[in-house]
Amino acid sequence: MSEAPRFVIGVDVGTTSARAGLFDSAGRMRARAAHPIQIHQPQADHAEHSSEDIWGAVARAVRAARAEAGVSPGQVEGISFDATCSLVLLDAEGRPRSASVAGEDRWNVMVWHDHRAIAEAEEVTATGHRVLDYVGGVMSPEMQMPKLMWLKRHLPDAWRGYGRAMDLADFLVWRASGADARSVCTVVCKWGYLAHEERGWQGDFLQQIGLEDLPQRAALPERAQPVGRRAGALTPEAAEALGLTTGCAVGVGLIDAHAGALGVLGGELGGGGLDERIAMIAGTSSCHMALAPEPRPIPGVWGPYYGAVAPGLWLNEGGQSATGALLDHILQWHAEGRSRGPGAREAVIARVGEIRRAEGPAFAQDLHVLPDFHGNRSPLADPHARGVVSGLDLDASFDSLARLYYAVAVGIALGTRHILDAMNRKGYAIRYLHITGGHVSNPLLLELYADATGCRVVLPEEEEGVLLGTAIAAAAAAGLHADLPAAARAMSRLGREVAPSPERRPLFDARYRAFLAMHEHRRALAEMMEEAGAVRGRPAG
Repeated sequence: MSEAPRFVIGVDVGTTSARAGLFDSAGRMRARAAHPIQIHQPQADHAEHSSEDIWGAVARAVRAARAEAGVSPGQVEGISFDATCSLVLLDAEGRPRSASVAGEDRWNVMVWHDHRAIAEAEEVTATGHRVLDYVGGVMSPEMQMPKLMWLKRHLPDAWRGYGRAMDLADFLVWRASGADARSVCTVVCKWGYLAHEERGWQGDFLQQIGLEDLPQRAALPERAQPVGRRAGALTPEAAEALGLTTGCAVGVGLIDAHAGALGVLGGELGGGGLDERIAMIAGTSSCHMALAPEPRPIPGVWGPYYGAVAPGLWLNEGGQSATGALLDHILQWHAEGRSRGPGAREAVIARVGEIRRAEGPAFAQDLHVLPDFHGNRSPLADPHARGVVSGLDLDASFDSLARLYYAVAVGIALGTRHILDAMNRKGYAIRYLHITGGHVSNPLLLELYADATGCRVVLPEEEEGVLLGTAIAAAAAAGLHADLPAAARAMSRLGREVAPSPERRPLFDARYRAFLAMHEHRRALAEMMEEAGAVRGRPAG
């Protein structure tokens, strides 16, 4: 007689929606559902969510996924959460407290891509504190310390009312279980917590950046918890909201990209080939995750982070702040893209294929793009960097859009090569690019990633790698497998591969040389303008 199936739910909260996936213990997704979330942008570089709106969207998605699968509430044994590295602000009673210049308490979440704290990030970098040795040497405005500094300076009344501040994934675990179980993943990657040391929080660092009162304002726990540890069980209120039972275990969560890394590299945990493999979680933005048994500091690449994906392993994290978002922007930027509406991407990709077949290597050869429209996260770690397009003409036809879209996609793929080169110089030998996320559905990008990097692109059997990674954490918490690595090995499997073309290698090597030259030219132009600004207003001679 076969054993009854056992189920868990992974919840992924992205930039625009909350998604829930119901999985069995072998990692097969039985159902998925999603619900949109609101975003508020009161000023340029400001982006905000409502934690109450997010929790409501999570509840709707979880209920819908379970109903679609036809599974009873009591059959779901575990749940865990991943989310963007957004910052949730609450008062001492756990009620939303504003993070917005608009002053409304409902807007109490600073979204990951909120860049209002660029100046504060630069101040943190200027301290030279050893915490920076574990974030690639440069503090990013997408991390939480600069955001918290900004809030303390610019919203002092709100600051005095904060009683709890946490990453969004940790908020969801707390809201579900009542347990304040901060994940090693979130606090190591975004809060300057050093999990490999006895004292994770660095008091002198907080003092140096003016956040000496943060332990009180954020209710920081002394120790963080490893991914997949049981935080507790669903509270009666959470069980009712989610349509589950109080017998459902809640697992310590993680950041969305890191969940994707666990989902696509999980089958390799415990093996000897991690140096050759990198996880790429690619959607609105892209994250590049490589794991190693020892720390590998890499300038301009976040980390090394201890235990951020799996116990005993160090993580290096590269990234591009706008990839899918940039391609969408290009479609809206060009009149032909705007006029074609929702089907523009598919039409453009089809036309790119037609023109490439007709023109061969000459296609778009004079059109080059630096894709840093929202800054360069890695390997330059420069939030001030901006995109560059070289080779435009007066053509405004649909074919001109196809050429521009292709050149932008090439630039994105070459940006990934730039990151891999930085990692390979510091001990990696990456040959396999494991991709999950929205880019899996873009055949042009998959081909370009292979050709531009020379790596074999590996797709997971389960395309929803982020949801799978979070389900793995839920399965570990619920005891469906012995521990997190065992759950990952049991639930993660590889799918098809896309191989690079040897014939196109010389073309992409030439494009990469042009790509690097454009970076140098952009830097030189910026220096010229800075010099002009420094001497502006001085008398001639």
